[in-house]
Amino acid sequence: MAPPSTFRGVNSCSSLGIGLAGFGTVGSGVWNTLHRNGQLITGRTGGGVTLHISKILVRDPARVRATVTEVPREVFTTDWRALVEDPAVDIVVELIGGTTDAFEIVAAALRARKPVVTGNKALLAERGVELFALSKEMDTPIHFEAAVAGGIPIIRTVQDSFIGNRIHSFSGIINGTSNYILGRMTDAGLTFEAALAEAQALGYAEADPALDVNGWDAAHKAILLATLAYGFPIDPKEIHVSGIEQVRPTDIAFAKNLGYVVKLLAVIREHADGSVELRVQPSFIAKSNILASVHGVFNAVAVHGDAAGESLFYGRGAGQDPTASSVVADLVEAARSLRQTTGHRGFLPYRESGELRPVSETSTAYYVRFDVTDRPGVVAEIATVLAAHRIGISGIHSPVDPSDPDAEFKDMVFLFHTCSFGKLQSALDEVAELDCINSTPVVFRIETLG
Repeated sequence: MAPPSTFRGVNSCSSLGIGLAGFGTVGSGVWNTLHRNGQLITGRTGGGVTLHISKILVRDPARVRATVTEVPREVFTTDWRALVEDPAVDIVVELIGGTTDAFEIVAAALRARKPVVTGNKALLAERGVELFALSKEMDTPIHFEAAVAGGIPIIRTVQDSFIGNRIHSFSGIINGTSNYILGRMTDAGLTFEAALAEAQALGYAEADPALDVNGWDAAHKAILLATLAYGFPIDPKEIHVSGIEQVRPTDIAFAKNLGYVVKLLAVIREHADGSVELRVQPSFIAKSNILASVHGVFNAVAVHGDAAGESLFYGRGAGQDPTASSVVADLVEAARSLRQTTGHRGFLPYRESGELRPVSETSTAYYVRFDVTDRPGVVAEIATVLAAHRIGISGIHSPVDPSDPDAEFKDMVFLFHTCSFGKLQSALDEVAELDCINSTPVVFRIETLG
């Protein structure tokens, strides 16, 4: 099989055509970036990369954003097959989202031996096994820098700069919406519902914010990072994901008093036996840790490699221009691979399988909030169950108003010493059966980060 550059004869082209599937916030940002900086890109690549958008897939051409600069109407199509099959299209950019039509577009482009650029983390996390196999079969790469952390070049860094490192761990804040919400709860004392409404009003959260607040947007990104670092496909069903929907001002206040902040944290860690820990959950992290100072919609990823040591990558995790910047960087890389026969430059899994460590075998300290009935003996009942499971208690608190010590309390907070999550969960399942417990206990990990 001939490499794509020979097969398609693109070395003789003066310009490479892009098929842009999707023209929303990011797609229009890609158009504007190329329109604004096209000559700069060509100059920086020694005149070897000239890019133009040949075709744009939209649902309704009449609803194209008026703010986009000088888009000829004839480039629009509503037929994705026409985009992929157009001989003027050399590279396909998928920005429509979802995992159905997006899968068909990417798969068709790969079969046509047209490199793909995508920012679709859900697609790659859930159907990446199929697509990466097809990419390898067709010797045609998938580039996905924009799928993780917006404008932060974390994907290329892991692929290239850390290629000689055994990566021990990632820990990161990789969902800007949840970080904004938790920040407003911390700084302004807002409830979760009020902070979410504010994020939606500012355009930081979608009308349906489920993937952001339930942790799965961050989880999809974490799966991609782990797949890159450890080289084997990961089934989303096998990882532990918990969101921020149950975070209350009570939890934020306790964290502050204890010297912590609450963040939605993605943790990826390789253990000595080769198993990989991967989980996403709201966590307490020390105020002294650099991740605690990541505010607003910004993202940050800390990477620990055996040779490079600790590195931190920080920047905007979403938005039109940062994400478009990552898409354009991938476009340049895809264009270079077409013009110069340098081999497959996308991700290629290098192991058929690996072992994910069960979340039950992962260990931290914990903060647990119990919704209890105010009556004598509540603490003793809970503590008796925990003692039977040999779980150490480092603190017990109830948010009683000092000015009214006889007021009824509802929340009881326990702090636990480090133990396995499985042991904790077994104990909490038993505690939840007590008559004094009114709802499922809420768990936050207390993280010790390097």
